[in-house]
Amino acid sequence: MATAGPLADVRVLDFFWVMAGPAATRVLADYGAVVVRVESTERLDTARTLAPFLRAELGPENSGCFQNLNAGKRMLTLDVSHPEGRAVALDLVRWADVVCESFSPGRMAKLGLDYASLRAVRPDVIMLSSCLMGQTGPLARFAGYGNLAAAISGFSHLGGWPDRAPAGPFSAYTDYVSPRFTAAVLLAALDHRRRTGEGQYIDFSQAEASLHFLGPWILDWTVNGRLHDRCGNDDPDLAPHGVYPAAGEDRWIAIAVSDDAQCRALCTAMARPDLAADTRYANAAGRLAHAEELDRALAKWTRSRGRQEAAALLQAHGVAAYAVQNSTDCVADPQLLHRGHFVPVTHPTHGTVLLEGSRFHLSRTPATPPAIAPTFGADNEMVLREILGYDEDRVTALVAAGVLK
Repeated sequence: MATAGPLADVRVLDFFWVMAGPAATRVLADYGAVVVRVESTERLDTARTLAPFLRAELGPENSGCFQNLNAGKRMLTLDVSHPEGRAVALDLVRWADVVCESFSPGRMAKLGLDYASLRAVRPDVIMLSSCLMGQTGPLARFAGYGNLAAAISGFSHLGGWPDRAPAGPFSAYTDYVSPRFTAAVLLAALDHRRRTGEGQYIDFSQAEASLHFLGPWILDWTVNGRLHDRCGNDDPDLAPHGVYPAAGEDRWIAIAVSDDAQCRALCTAMARPDLAADTRYANAAGRLAHAEELDRALAKWTRSRGRQEAAALLQAHGVAAYAVQNSTDCVADPQLLHRGHFVPVTHPTHGTVLLEGSRFHLSRTPATPPAIAPTFGADNEMVLREILGYDEDRVTALVAAGVLK
């Protein structure tokens, strides 16, 4: 029998935008929180301009990125810069347990929606402000995206090859890792309020939260004075280790050999007894010293085989290997299908589309998959009438004032 989500009694007013913030509140919505996402057609959310686009058709209602980040939320279009719009926002603050925003520092104060203003109408409110570098300090007003936070935090220096410029991790890296901490800190604040009755203001820096993922390299420098440098796909302890070409255009296979036994198994799978007998490759130190030669021999072997074929053969011999998958491959991946990673969602104009489901599987309180893709103002009536209890005259007045856009 279906059960209510573990966060069914949590109410969130979401002024987040782009990626880092909405990804966190999507987790809360997956587990039952009622999340009212406020946006405006007059100031388009950047995520609505990001690929992939449904049916490959560009348009603000077609971004798979935006829909994935906001599925399961109640979508409200509202101009909070308008006095009437601000009044609606404050009514929602009275309703909400949590208010989240990711505007530039100081913007909420100009709108009359800063923490002091919110506490005046909801004394125990929890407010979280998220921006790239935090609300205070010389870089507080630095405008940018996660690729810049990755550069500032030190991630970019670590990614790439030693003889080339830093490549960094993929895209706006901190947008992908910081939401895990955003969701956790909001749950911690809700638990604190449950025990003490106290709300609080959370100044959340996307860059500082992401620094946790640099822990091993910071520790290595602190303890050993060793500065990590770019090494491509190489590993300091393992060889062969990397991504190797397979038959076909832009087809690849990832392989990692962790010990002497796996190296011998690799040579057997490759039908290369000469490599297995070569004393230079008998231990990790030797393999690391001659890694380039091993990589050339391995790449020659993989290039003549399909990636799936090569991966299956290596796995059968106990070697860690898997075909490198693109988006199309992932949608058909049997493991992801078994886990229900992708869920069908109804889109008002595109029929059924696929979005990602929850990344967590809780046995007693499973996530509730979203049913309808988020579109502009889809829940205006529900939010205004059912949540706020506005009557027909009040809603009509807001429409006439141009506030609901």
